[in-house]
Amino acid sequence: MSTSTASNPSTPLPWIRLVLGLIAACALPFFISNYHVFQASMVLTYAIALVGLNILIGYSGQISLGHGAFLAIGAYTSAILMDKVDMPYWMTIPIAAAICLAVGFLFGLPALRLEGHYLALATFALAVSLPQLLKFKHLEFLTGGVQGIVIMKPEPPWEMLFGLKLNSDRWLYFFTLAVTVVMFVIGWNLIRGRVGRALIAIRDQPIAAASMGINTPLYKSLAFGVSAMFTGVAGALSAILVAFVAPDSFTVFLSITLMVGMVIGGVTSLPGALYGAIFIQFIPNIADQISKAAPWAIYGVMLILFMYTMPTGIAGALRLIGQKIRPSPN
Repeated sequence: MSTSTASNPSTPLPWIRLVLGLIAACALPFFISNYHVFQASMVLTYAIALVGLNILIGYSGQISLGHGAFLAIGAYTSAILMDKVDMPYWMTIPIAAAICLAVGFLFGLPALRLEGHYLALATFALAVSLPQLLKFKHLEFLTGGVQGIVIMKPEPPWEMLFGLKLNSDRWLYFFTLAVTVVMFVIGWNLIRGRVGRALIAIRDQPIAAASMGINTPLYKSLAFGVSAMFTGVAGALSAILVAFVAPDSFTVFLSITLMVGMVIGGVTSLPGALYGAIFIQFIPNIADQISKAAPWAIYGVMLILFMYTMPTGIAGALRLIGQKIRPSPN
């Protein structure tokens, strides 16, 4: 009995697509303007944040409406270290990740007593309160208060790359792409390893998971910490890319936007994080171009259309299309 190449799990086709995608991503900044290079870099940062949010919501089943706060913690950590300590930008990324991991894990401990909409309200409160805390006058020497912190955009270490001119925007794009690949690999290993299986068991059958010896409180807190770590890395990268942080950049709407991006891209899907990030970055701009008078009405209509036509997200829709066009085994 023969098996088709498409249905064989050992087929190299997914890896070929991955390599071709990385090659295309590396070539992209040399064919678009600096502004579009910046937009592409922001897509990558949002994708990292959505992977983290997916680990928490999609795999552990815990709802969060406050991940904009972890994005702010990562961004401010990077900005403060670069501005006050004159630390190299690349060194701030692991520090921001460690701080957000610790904060997320500690926040997850009391959140263990909450479930469903109660947990969502607790995280929502975090998103509401943190921007006000960043404006607190006794912390202005660190956070810059309402005016925020302006940092210098890093210069590229080389003037040329593969014989092509390398400016600041292109270099930061490649730096962000490298970090994104690392974070996606970490996420892929977590999801498909022992931690991922434990989180799925806790999400689907918490009582059965506990009876099997899975430490439910530890894994739930760990999911919060790891999710916050991913989001903190995204926040640090966004601070470096924008070269500016301010409290009003991290409102509750940002947390809701991340949730929208995760659902649109596809829950429990790593490629879905990239699709959701593209939606977050470009759809509001498209809506604004369609109607200057009511851009958010257009955005809402687009959101409804996406959810009506693709209820499992873009990744789920593409997976379904692939299954329909894939030749059946002989």
